[in-house]
Amino acid sequence: MFPKLKVSSCIIAVLSSAFLAFGLYNVHSLSNITEGGVLGLTLLLDHHFSISPAISNFVLNAVCYLIGWRLLGKEFIAYSAFATIGFSAAYKVCEQFDPLWPSLAEHPLLAALIGAVFVGIGAGFCVRVGGAPSGDDALAMSLSHVTHLRVQWIYLISDLCVLGLSLTYIPLSKIMYSLLTVVISGQIIGFIVSPPPIEKIFGKKKKSDPQDFS
Repeated sequence: MFPKLKVSSCIIAVLSSAFLAFGLYNVHSLSNITEGGVLGLTLLLDHHFSISPAISNFVLNAVCYLIGWRLLGKEFIAYSAFATIGFSAAYKVCEQFDPLWPSLAEHPLLAALIGAVFVGIGAGFCVRVGGAPSGDDALAMSLSHVTHLRVQWIYLISDLCVLGLSLTYIPLSKIMYSLLTVVISGQIIGFIVSPPPIEKIFGKKKKSDPQDFS
């Protein structure tokens, strides 16, 4: 059914999503630093309705993938399923323990930076192998197809909408830190998925002069 599915990629999808869940529980939910899209919406539902992200993330992702399944390949759906299960299972395990860094709640800037790293690395590696830890990708592609807007604008609009709703329980000052997290995590994801050529990082390699070898 999935002839191109790689076991190694499935493992990466699960582990990277578990890494994301670990950061979301120990950093974001503790310090009220939120995310846009589905990730941010799970934290919003957790705060207002005490619905665990272990449940809401699974349900919201399933709805998003159902909406966009016609636009996505079978392998993407399969890897995303592994990622969703990995996230939900890992978050459920994390909930059995107290947060590791409770003092982060008093340092929102540090929490925003650390949280961005967890989200960027966790989501980035999952996307790189062909899946997604949330349904944002599927939903963005579907809305882009319907509205004819570029996908990046759909992402931005969804993030701003969720951050706007998050003002119902997060002060404006902390929303600014959340916006910082969204921007940085997005850059990390982009770097992992499509890293720039090595020459752009360390500079162009100087061409050898043939006369040097004479």
